[in-house]
Amino acid sequence: MFRIKKLDIFIAKQFLLLFVATFFVCLFVLMMQFLWRYIDELIGKGLSMEVMAQFFWYMMLMLVPQALPLAILLSSLITFGNLGESSELTAIKAAGISLIRSFRSLIFLTVCIMLGSMYFQNVIGPNANMSFAQLLISMKQKSPELEIPEGIFYDGIPQTSLYVQKKDPQSGMLYGMMIFRQTDSFEDAAIILADSGMMQSTAEKKHLLLTLHSGEWFENMRGQDVGSASVPYRRETFARKQILLDFDADFNLTDAGLLSNNAKAKSLEQIRMDVDSMNHQYDSIGRVFYKDVMTFYFCRDSISKSDSLRATKMAQTKAVNVDTLFNRLSPEQKQRAMTTALNRVNRSVADQEYKELITGDGDKLIRQHRIEALNKFTLALSCLLFFFIGAPLGAIIRKGGLGIPVIISVLVFIVYYIFDNTGYRMARGGMWAVWFGKSLPTAVLAPLAVFFTYKANNDSVVFNIDLYRNFFMKLLGLRLKRHITGKEVIINDPDYTADRISLTTVNDEITTYAHEHKLWRLPNPIKVFFRYEDDHEIERIVEVLEGVIEDLMNTRDKKIITELSNYPIVSPRAHTRVFNRRWMNIISAIILPVGLCIYLRMWMFRLRLYRDLKVIKHTNSEIIQRIEELQK
Repeated sequence: MFRIKKLDIFIAKQFLLLFVATFFVCLFVLMMQFLWRYIDELIGKGLSMEVMAQFFWYMMLMLVPQALPLAILLSSLITFGNLGESSELTAIKAAGISLIRSFRSLIFLTVCIMLGSMYFQNVIGPNANMSFAQLLISMKQKSPELEIPEGIFYDGIPQTSLYVQKKDPQSGMLYGMMIFRQTDSFEDAAIILADSGMMQSTAEKKHLLLTLHSGEWFENMRGQDVGSASVPYRRETFARKQILLDFDADFNLTDAGLLSNNAKAKSLEQIRMDVDSMNHQYDSIGRVFYKDVMTFYFCRDSISKSDSLRATKMAQTKAVNVDTLFNRLSPEQKQRAMTTALNRVNRSVADQEYKELITGDGDKLIRQHRIEALNKFTLALSCLLFFFIGAPLGAIIRKGGLGIPVIISVLVFIVYYIFDNTGYRMARGGMWAVWFGKSLPTAVLAPLAVFFTYKANNDSVVFNIDLYRNFFMKLLGLRLKRHITGKEVIINDPDYTADRISLTTVNDEITTYAHEHKLWRLPNPIKVFFRYEDDHEIERIVEVLEGVIEDLMNTRDKKIITELSNYPIVSPRAHTRVFNRRWMNIISAIILPVGLCIYLRMWMFRLRLYRDLKVIKHTNSEIIQRIEELQK
């Protein structure tokens, strides 16, 4: 029987608090990203605060389904990252509670959020999308706010260009004005020069009243004689003149009926009904086109289909040569026949292009509706998918806060966005099936969710940075330095006499080893690839040396502690072979470029061992000398 435990309540509280915070953060980021797409088209329109508030409100409602998966990913990752960082997750596992069992309450909450997202997209989202699209088109069509600049021509007024040399912000007077007006053609152009003027909007905000002082008016008059080379004009000098310009500065909402084909503004039931209607409509158009084609090829000039087939068979039986018949014609008849045939082909091509345009638009509209229907399911399913990515990653990484979780969440979301956008574009263009394009991001991230959940449940070290660092350092031939510090509590003092004797013996053995093996020379390729042997001598020397170092770590002498840190970390097998298996070494020798690189690498390790032995010998001498000073 399912019972709510205190652990479920504890984890659910932490998750919900983080989910609410990250949801609004993600929603704000998505809104800013969405706003930058239209900022150039909306700026300078003089929109009221009410219109802007509606714009941001509908934008927020439209982006809620997209912010939910990202918020679940980030909040689940931080929740289990905090539990792992504070060792609470370790205590939960020590109590016999599996990781999947600790997910139980959050899985229930995520499923509720997923169902809520589905309901939101089917009920609230369509209305929000319709209102947002209607408002956005209305905002784009609104005339810009009048902000007359100085020193340049301003073309924000329809069919009018205005130049102002200087303007007074306090009184609103404009000085050094030049106005260029053009209605239908160049013949109607008018140029107005004025010493000063003032511009005001009428009460209904449909026109601009321009009052000019001390100026001249030059205007071309439409000539009655079109062929006349001269164009009559009119010139007028005025002391004060008023001009009325058309300028609709009011905000008018666009008719929603123009957005009837917007698939995002429809629920699943509406999409299903519209797709059925469009399929019926375009199937009818297709049948009409098919009937026209059949009529054109088989029934033209009142010839029945059977007669046409009989004539075709007779032509095939008699083996009529078209080129021979064409060559019998006169030049005028040949030209007339070619022109007739070319006209028929051009008409047929134009007719097919027109029909393709009609059917192509219909197919694209049907695909958009099907994409939007599937998008409601895939976007809701991504909430559950992102949870099973974020929660296991948080349990593996065990880092809370807003550092690593934010980076990982952004990377996962970028991968999801790339596949989702690619699938959408390919499905919309008809290159991919709709179901394949919209299920692509889910198919890519679902195996990752299964993999991370499996690794987290088994306490895997798949994201252990030290493990990968050691692997690449070993691969590249790098190594760590030895760092030894003095112990605060020492139980047993080191045996200086035995350690001094051991270090003296090691120095003698190193001298003998270096003389016999001649490590500075190139290695024998036969021994490297085909007849390699383990170097047990250097393994024994390193083992003895490590035992002495471990014993001397119990000393209180700071000089000895300092000298111990100078010992290099020796790899006793790195200079003998690359691979442990003989067949891998043989294969690497056969492949010439690889074998050459391995051979040079082996020589590098021999030279490094030669230098390490010299450092060890020098350090041994320093420690022996210090021990002798302590024993006096």
